[in-house]
Amino acid sequence: MKDHIDKAWGSWFEDMAITTGYAEDRTPVTTFTGQLDDQAELHGVIGRIRDINMPLISVYPANDVNHVTIDQQDES
Repeated sequence: MKDHIDKAWGSWFEDMAITTGYAEDRTPVTTFTGQLDDQAELHGVIGRIRDINMPLISVYPANDVNHVTIDQQDES
C-alpha cells in the first residue's frame, strides 16, 4: 500500500509481516506478507486497509515474480 503504516497498527494485522520501504520512484510503501486461507481472509485484510484510509496499490500472490520491488527499510 502507499505510504508507511505506523507500527502501532501491527496488532490489527496480526498474522501479517509488515515491511516498510520505498518503490523505485521513492514513493513510501508498506508491504504485507502472510498466508491467507481463503478469499474471505483476503477481503478482511483489504477491509482493514480501507478502514485506516491507506491507499492500496496492488495485491499479488507470494509466488508472483512480476510485482513491484521495494527497497526495504528497517524503522526500528
